Amino acid sequence: MGEHIPVLLNEVIDGLNIKPNGNYLDLTIGRAGHSSVILSRLKQGCLYGFDQDEEAIKESDARLSSVGGHYKLYHQNFLSAYETLSKEGLEGKFDGILMDLGVSSPQFDDGSRGFSYRTDAPLDMRMDQRKSLTARDVVNTYSQKDLTRIFQEYGEERFAPIISRNIIKARDVSPIETTFQLVEIIKISKPAKELRKAGHPAKQVFQALRIEVNDELNILRNALVDIAKLLAPKGRLAVITFHSLEDRIVKQFFKSLTTVEGDRIDGPTLIKEADYRSITNKPLVAKEEELEINNRAHSAKLRIIERK
Repeated sequence: MGEHIPVLLNEVIDGLNIKPNGNYLDLTIGRAGHSSVILSRLKQGCLYGFDQDEEAIKESDARLSSVGGHYKLYHQNFLSAYETLSKEGLEGKFDGILMDLGVSSPQFDDGSRGFSYRTDAPLDMRMDQRKSLTARDVVNTYSQKDLTRIFQEYGEERFAPIISRNIIKARDVSPIETTFQLVEIIKISKPAKELRKAGHPAKQVFQALRIEVNDELNILRNALVDIAKLLAPKGRLAVITFHSLEDRIVKQFFKSLTTVEGDRIDGPTLIKEADYRSITNKPLVAKEEELEINNRAHSAKLRIIERK
């Protein structure tokens, strides 16, 4: 397995404006691609890392320990980060926070996890193996109506109704157990013209199942509100998204923090200012050089705000 390449690394490091004595928080530490560079720039500062994937915590620990000792890791979903860190007296103490959303490359590369439509494996897709709900459960127990809704909302899949109908037909004969069984159902549900298009025909359905299994969008919405409170004055929050559903949530949330509805309050002379400002007016995307070596960077968008 090749070395994991962190997406938009230079843009993240520049955007976080790292101070040697600052506190930094990586809420999706993965294999510490971004965090190992952040840690290498710290002298008295400290890096804190969260991940719900146990393998990610083990591998990032091994990688970070070779860079420096000023770090602390938590095997938790980032939804619990605010509660955990505020109990440690760290509310308002972070100079930079990073969220690199979506599934990590090693999770895709590990065929047994069931994230990839290119490897035959049990339908799992849990980022946190301690959770009970799997993609197999969703595919085999959800109603046709709910499957259609998930594929449309989370996958923006045009052929959701017929795919759902064919899943119900197939599972009435026997349970759908593997990724390739599901891929075949998706393929027979789409017209030949659609199958000839670029991109894998199962991509949207697999994305939708992964979001449902891990409750990604609800967790993101709920977590963002508290995570912003962890920033120190002049602290920055950087978020990398990989599809339009995530990006829309982040964009709208950042807009709510950086603008004040009806700017003038209490008469014409007093103007209330927002507590945060945008560092990126438009999302940053990967440059050509990165796209040539890192396929995952094609859909990545980076947005950054700063607490005033």
